[in-house]
Amino acid sequence: MDVRIGIRDNARDISFESGLSAKDLMATVKKAIEASEPVLELSDEKGSIILIPTSSIAYVEIGAEETRRVGFLA
Repeated sequence: MDVRIGIRDNARDISFESGLSAKDLMATVKKAIEASEPVLELSDEKGSIILIPTSSIAYVEIGAEETRRVGFLA
């Protein structure tokens, strides 16, 4: 699933592929922001850990859960 996280006062965003479902990812982000946790910790499909200060998050964009199609459409 594609994830994009915008950072305040920065023109670039953080983009990565997550193995979590949209529901689980949204719950993790909400929990970190609502509990005023200092850092949001996520991991990508390759096993890299991404740490983002919650106070710097401008937006979180979670891609649709759709499997990729292989082949040709008629």
